[in-house]
Amino acid sequence: MKVTLIRKIPVATDICVFELASADNTPLLPFAAGAHIDVHVGGFVRQYSLCNRPSEGGVYRIGVLREAASRGGSVAMHALAAGATLEISTPRNHFPLDEQATHTVLLAGGIGITPLMAMAEQLREAGRAFELHYCARDPQRAAFGERLAEAGFADNTRFYFDSEGPGARIDLARVLAQPNDGKHLYVCGPAGFIDAVLGAAASAGWPAKNVHREYFGGAAQQTDAGADESGAFQVTLASSQRVIDVPAGTTIVEALRAGGIEVPISCEQGVCGTCLTRVLSGEPDHRDLYLTDEERAANDQLLPCCSRSRTPMLVLDL
Repeated sequence: MKVTLIRKIPVATDICVFELASADNTPLLPFAAGAHIDVHVGGFVRQYSLCNRPSEGGVYRIGVLREAASRGGSVAMHALAAGATLEISTPRNHFPLDEQATHTVLLAGGIGITPLMAMAEQLREAGRAFELHYCARDPQRAAFGERLAEAGFADNTRFYFDSEGPGARIDLARVLAQPNDGKHLYVCGPAGFIDAVLGAAASAGWPAKNVHREYFGGAAQQTDAGADESGAFQVTLASSQRVIDVPAGTTIVEALRAGGIEVPISCEQGVCGTCLTRVLSGEPDHRDLYLTDEERAANDQLLPCCSRSRTPMLVLDL
């Protein structure tokens, strides 16, 4: 769908909020907190979380960090000016809030605040119990500071800044010390931050089903050092029994495409979940940042944009 950039608002050092409205007056589809959209910009397709209040109709807002080591997407976004027309996808949500939670803990690292901001908005509006812990390098790099100082947010929000020294950093053991079946934890940020939170949650005894995480693009791929990273294998398409060779150094998606088979993809980094495919036989070598440990252990689905195979053959539900 086509949208128009109606406002570009600096909200922190190197972070702007982009406010998007329909380019042809077609109503924007509703979304729930945790949803993201694909944005086509500068020849790239990038995923950005919606950060505004879900009940606010007629506009999508996304927060974008201009990264020094950008592969091009964030630089292209920051070069835009109001009035620009963009192509976006409809919202998709792989990171939804649990509506049955009695208390929600939100942990944001850097630009990972964007989906959690929408969650805080939704929880505040619904009058549900939550707390938001926001870690950033320094106050100038913390987005949405003015909004989070407002009533309904300020009492529930705690900031932690690296620039203020070790004593000002978050104590994950303390924050996560009291898990229970009704509490749910949501974390988004750099891979190292998320891994630290997941480790602390596991040590504190949080139920795995109550811990939710979303990596963003550019996170380092997770691989198993014991797996053969370059070996060739084959995939069988269950619908036709056609066998596709996947050479060393070629992804499953690339091999399928070479054979004339298109699989929906977006990030191509194992982050967004767009290409999630059911596995009917064989053992995947998971290289993604999307599936949970439990989902990986089940070995009944994989992300073919980045994952490979531990067995000579994978049978896919394609």
